[in-house]
Amino acid sequence: MKEVKVEILKDAASRLLFDMTEEQYEALLHDFDALSKEMDLLPSAEELQGYEPMVFPFPCEVTTLREDVPESPLTREESLSNAGSVYRNQIKLPKVVDK
Repeated sequence: MKEVKVEILKDAASRLLFDMTEEQYEALLHDFDALSKEMDLLPSAEELQGYEPMVFPFPCEVTTLREDVPESPLTREESLSNAGSVYRNQIKLPKVVDK
């Protein structure tokens, strides 16, 4: 497992647009270290030998989520007629992230 350092946590926090105190970073780093040590114990657990890694929680034979594929795509006019707000032939959305 990749070693987690405070610099990595600060970079991730910055990318997610939030910040923490130095004490919170140290507590989170301590939690990552404890989790890493627990994960290192998994391969040695005899109870887990012979099991394949799980990709999905239950068997699933479906390869697509939908069967009702439309025969042809919507035209621009049809798409824009469904929008709540349109500006210069584009759907106008509210601002989500402030920097």
